[in-house]
Amino acid sequence: MRCAIVGIGRMGRWLANVLKEEWDIAVYDTEQQKTEGITGVKVLQSVEEIEVFRPNILINAVTLGNTIRVFEEVVPFLPEECILADITSIKGELQNYYQKSGHRYVSSHPMFGPTNANMKRPDGESAIIIKESSEEGKKIFREIYSKIKLNLYEFTFSEHDSMMAYSLTLPFSSSMVFAGCVDRKAVPGTNFRKHMELAKGILSEDDSLLSEILFNPESIKQLERITSKLEFLKHIIMEKDYEEAGKFYDRLRDNIFQ
Repeated sequence: MRCAIVGIGRMGRWLANVLKEEWDIAVYDTEQQKTEGITGVKVLQSVEEIEVFRPNILINAVTLGNTIRVFEEVVPFLPEECILADITSIKGELQNYYQKSGHRYVSSHPMFGPTNANMKRPDGESAIIIKESSEEGKKIFREIYSKIKLNLYEFTFSEHDSMMAYSLTLPFSSSMVFAGCVDRKAVPGTNFRKHMELAKGILSEDDSLLSEILFNPESIKQLERITSKLEFLKHIIMEKDYEEAGKFYDRLRDNIFQ
């Protein structure tokens, strides 16, 4: 299998190192220094060189805001049979692009990242494959993810983005609110340190990724849930209502431990 990976950020580099064990891999990034240090792969100097490489599959690992633009730049140099692939956290307009591209495609989302996951042993983490993807593409990514022992799920494009508003926007925005309230003069306890570590991990992500997640059209619903719960908690505290507080804690435990 010949695979070209465009966009050698942290996930693109990780994919290149995982796949090179069994595949013929070529990597390309407009910032050539990002391809340095990757051994056992072919480093392309321009998108035109992809035409000579003739990949069976092209994995677009750039940021979501650039994904469609990069596809448009690269596709003219691909053979007709080449499968297009992305690993974006939010799918947005990709479905419309794929439908018009004339290529088979597979869209997936490894639900972990270099900041908080063990990239050398990500077994036990999860990955999503989009249902509308071609059967050939889905088979390829099922094999990739199964070999590294990920838990696999399938969702439609719309189901995926709705789910991401819950599983990404909810913790990301909560951590951002925490970070916004941090007082460096305070003496941190154990719980505070744990929250701080999580917030540092999230805020170590690229700004474009954070924005893509927050600007998901479904995100506002999750933010409204957060503000609603905060207002209710504020009401309990102001009233010093121990009975209502107990009921509230029970509901939280039901959510967490179910």
